[in-house]
Amino acid sequence: MSGHDLAATAQAIVAPGKGILAADESTGTIEKRFAGIKVGNTEENRRAYRDLLFGAKGLAQHISGVILYDETIRQKSANGTPFVELLARNGILPGIKVDTGAKDLALCPDEKVTEGLDNLGKRCAEYVKMGAKFAKWRAVITIGAEMPSSTCIAANAHALGRYAAICQAAGLVPIVEPEVLMDGEHTVERCEEVTEWTLNAVYEALYLNRVTLERSVLKPSMVIAGKNCARQAGVEEVAERTVRILKRTVPAAVAGIVFLSGGQSDEVATAHLNAMNQMFKDRLPWPLSFSYGRALQQPALKAWKGAAANVAAAQAALLHRARMNGLACLGRYSVDQEKQALAA
Repeated sequence: MSGHDLAATAQAIVAPGKGILAADESTGTIEKRFAGIKVGNTEENRRAYRDLLFGAKGLAQHISGVILYDETIRQKSANGTPFVELLARNGILPGIKVDTGAKDLALCPDEKVTEGLDNLGKRCAEYVKMGAKFAKWRAVITIGAEMPSSTCIAANAHALGRYAAICQAAGLVPIVEPEVLMDGEHTVERCEEVTEWTLNAVYEALYLNRVTLERSVLKPSMVIAGKNCARQAGVEEVAERTVRILKRTVPAAVAGIVFLSGGQSDEVATAHLNAMNQMFKDRLPWPLSFSYGRALQQPALKAWKGAAANVAAAQAALLHRARMNGLACLGRYSVDQEKQALAA
């Protein structure tokens, strides 16, 4: 694939009013989600659930791409259409999670480094043949007493740089995801410091690994206080702090920024994204969009409950969240629209 194609794909991911549906939960993670609605974690249930999501009519109006898991990229819709084909036919870019998970970082207690670089080139080549257009790799940064360590920041930045280079060489747009976790008691100020440190390290690593920024997308966490912190920043403060750090650290050449929700509730994640786009409209070098998992899926999961009879209701819930986040990308979301939709 030519560099021009990768740049065009990266731009398509962050098209105005559109974002990503992250449906790349590992088998272990989706087990937790299914347990919440008392649904067994079988391959058929996982396939049926993803079929529900990807088959929602009109999803492409607000969803530019979907991140798949290794199992999911190999699965088919109930009518026999491979999921990759189903998405592409509906004008949605298929993507793939390529890391093998966060593992304990040697000599750094309670810290993680993401693995999966071994044979990544071969795996990317296979995914490209299957129709994937972009990839994702998630690094995890924990804030705590004497954390993060410079070892953790350096190891994860290096892995993200190597991953992004391997993806581009194989013909995939890399989505670079350094997540500063919400877990803990840290203040919003501490989150801001750590996010700035992390992003500076990541962009140095991308440069050292010769990654072309125009052919990449950043998936950062927002600057928010730890969930156990007594003082939680308001929506506007989160927007201001997050954008300030992005302006300091993210080169203008990057194709776009798609935020992760990271455990925020669906409506709060939408409100934060909307505030950034409202407050900084036309003053930023890159579009600000979303790549949400739980914050898009949770209402659909609750509506579905594993029953075929509930598929239409679950799809309606997904389409509503996708529309709300599409509006937030344009700075046009409001709580009134949530209420109107519920009343409809």
